Amino acid sequence: MKFTKMHGLGNDYIYVNCFEERVENPSEVAKRVSDRHFGIGSDGLVLIMPSDKADFRMRMFNSDGSEAEMCGNAIRCVGKYVFDNGMTEKNVITIETLAGIKVLQLIMQDGKMELVKVDMGEPILNPENIPVLSDKEIFKVEPVSVDGREYKVTCVSMGNPHAVTYVENVDVFPLEQIGPKMENHSLFPRKINAEFVEVIDRTTLKMRVWERGAGETLACGTGACAVLVASVLNGVSERKSTVRLLGGDLIVEWNEEDNHVYMTGPAIKVFEGEISLISGQ
Repeated sequence: MKFTKMHGLGNDYIYVNCFEERVENPSEVAKRVSDRHFGIGSDGLVLIMPSDKADFRMRMFNSDGSEAEMCGNAIRCVGKYVFDNGMTEKNVITIETLAGIKVLQLIMQDGKMELVKVDMGEPILNPENIPVLSDKEIFKVEPVSVDGREYKVTCVSMGNPHAVTYVENVDVFPLEQIGPKMENHSLFPRKINAEFVEVIDRTTLKMRVWERGAGETLACGTGACAVLVASVLNGVSERKSTVRLLGGDLIVEWNEEDNHVYMTGPAIKVFEGEISLISGQ
């Protein structure tokens, strides 16, 4: 199987061009290639596929083999891949995901793609649709108990579910301990991506993320969007802010006119290769 490894702010995935390759049992393939000791090493597997609804289709699988609805960092890399490999000449493309069709604007400089701006769509705030087990109209600053401590959590879906919690110092927060327990909390029937956020100022938010099915990652695009929305709802951020992640910065804006969230950031190719999927080779 031929592949390309790419990353968005260190959130790295293995990309396979399914116009040319056939991937049987992608869940098992994702687990194998993601292994950082015995595989290629990544946060998961992304398949670039034909679509009858958009220019391209993206399927993504976490490192544990579970399929996710969307990934903001991965979709930027898909945009770079299809442009750099001559699969499109357009600067604005559409990509079908399990979270709907997303529109990407490829930002060029000197003939090269430097950044990708993604229309992430409207945030979902109704708990039933996130989903969160709650009868509230919006799950905002609600108490969630983990390890005997109460956390004030705001939940947002950007096509996949997120729980945002504010902390004083995100660098020293025990993410490895609290993250998996928040992910698997009984309030979240489809599990949750857990973001922990330090407010630097009204246009700068610093976050770490425990991703559902992957653990801590260096960046999460949908998570950064959820953090911006939650921060506006909680009155601690402007509608456009820089979100600082371990792997770098994203610019996120919640547009008041169309209610859509826009995310802008880089996409980087690391290397290409080929791996045998036959056991023992």
